[in-house]
Amino acid sequence: MMNYEQTLEYLFSRLPMFHRIGAAAYKADLKNTLALMEFLNHPEKKFKSIHIAGTNGKGSCSHTLASIFQSAGYKTGLYTSPHLKDFRERIKIDGKMISEEDVISFTKRTKSFIEKVEPSFFEITVGMCFDYFAEQKVDIAIIETGLGGRLDSTNVITPELSCITNISLDHTNLLGDTLQKIAAEKAGIIKKNVPVVVGETTEIKSVFQDKAAEMHSSIVFADEQWQTKNIFQTENALHLTVFDNEKEFEIENQLAGFYQIKNTKTVLSCCEILNANGWNISYEAILQGFKKVKTNTGLRGRWDILQIHPTVVADIAHNEAGIAAVLEQVSKRRFNQLHIVLGMVKDKDINKVLSLLPTSATYYFCQPDLPRALPVADLQQSALQYKLIGEKYSSVKEALLIAELMADDDDLILVTGSNFVVAEVI
Repeated sequence: MMNYEQTLEYLFSRLPMFHRIGAAAYKADLKNTLALMEFLNHPEKKFKSIHIAGTNGKGSCSHTLASIFQSAGYKTGLYTSPHLKDFRERIKIDGKMISEEDVISFTKRTKSFIEKVEPSFFEITVGMCFDYFAEQKVDIAIIETGLGGRLDSTNVITPELSCITNISLDHTNLLGDTLQKIAAEKAGIIKKNVPVVVGETTEIKSVFQDKAAEMHSSIVFADEQWQTKNIFQTENALHLTVFDNEKEFEIENQLAGFYQIKNTKTVLSCCEILNANGWNISYEAILQGFKKVKTNTGLRGRWDILQIHPTVVADIAHNEAGIAAVLEQVSKRRFNQLHIVLGMVKDKDINKVLSLLPTSATYYFCQPDLPRALPVADLQQSALQYKLIGEKYSSVKEALLIAELMADDDDLILVTGSNFVVAEVI
C-alpha cells in the first residue's frame, strides 16, 4: 500500500506533467478523458457545474464564484490548476482540500487504467476531481480549464454556465498564434443552450457571438453590462462600486489588484444569469463572497502582499497581458525603488514580457526548480537586450533574500514571471 508521498511520486513520475515539462504532456484530444469517465462510471454527469476558461483571470473568477456560492450556503467544489505548494490545492470543497486518503484510494483504484492507457497527469487529476465531487454530492462545482477549452480535459461537462474571462496571446505553440485562433479554442467550452459570459469585449467578439449563435446559447459581455466608480485600494482590498441601469454593488474585494476590476464585472454577470436560472445567490452572499474570497478558498499569488517594510508582493503574472496588468498596479503605488525578482518558463514569449518591464528597476534573475524553467543565464542574457540590468541567482529563494537585503524600507519588491516562481516564495 502506497502512502501519500509515494502516491504523488507515482503520479508525478508515471504521468507526463505539463507544468513540469510543457508541450510534450499536452494531449490534444479528449479520447483519454472520455475513456477515464467511462472507467469511473461517468462522474461528470453526477454534479452541476460552472465552466471557466480564459487567458488571464480565470483563477480569480473561479475562486470568487466559489466563495460566493459558499457564502450562499451551497456545498461548493472548486477545481483549479496548477497548484502552488500542495497538489491537493487543485481539488477543494468549501475551501478544504481533498484528503490524502482520497488521493491514495483514487490512485489505487485507477492504477490499472493508468498503466494501460497512460493518460497525462492533468487527465488523471480531472478524473480524480470529478469522481470526488460526485461522491461528495456537491451542489455546484466551479471547474477551471487547464489550457485552452475545446480540447481541455475538463470539457466533458455540460455546465449551468460557461464563462470566458478574456483572450490574449499565451500558449501560442499549442492554441494558435493569433487571437482569433485562441478565441476559437476557448469558445470550445460553449455548449448547446448553456448561457455564456465573456469578460472583455475585444476585436474578436464575433468569434464568441458566432459560436454562441451556433449553439443557441445566450451571450453576455460583462464589460458592456457594468460600469464602475469610487475605485480605491487599501493594503488588503480593492474597493469599488459596480452598477448598471437598475442596481449597484458596493464591493470590497479581498483580491486587491486593480486588474480585479475586470474580473469583478465578469463574476457579477455570472451571478445575474445564475439567479435568473434558478440559483439563489443573495446580494449579501455576493458581497461576502468578494470580501472573503481568500479566506474562503485559500487563493494565493494574486497581488499577494507577503510583507511590508520593504513591501514584498508576489504575483503569478506570466504572459504579456498579465505582466501589463501588474505593472499598471505598480504604477499606482508609492515607493522609492522597484526591485523585481524574475523567473520564467521556456514556452512563454519572453521577449514580449521583457519589453514591458521598466529599465529603472533592479533585477534579480532566477529560475524555478523544474525542467520547464527557462535557464537563468538565458533570461539574464535576453533581459540585457531590453536594458534590464541585474544579477542572476541559483534559486528563487536566494534571489528574494538578496533583494530583501538590498531594499530600503520604502522600496517595493515584486516577485513575478511564473506560477512556479511565486510557489517557491509563498
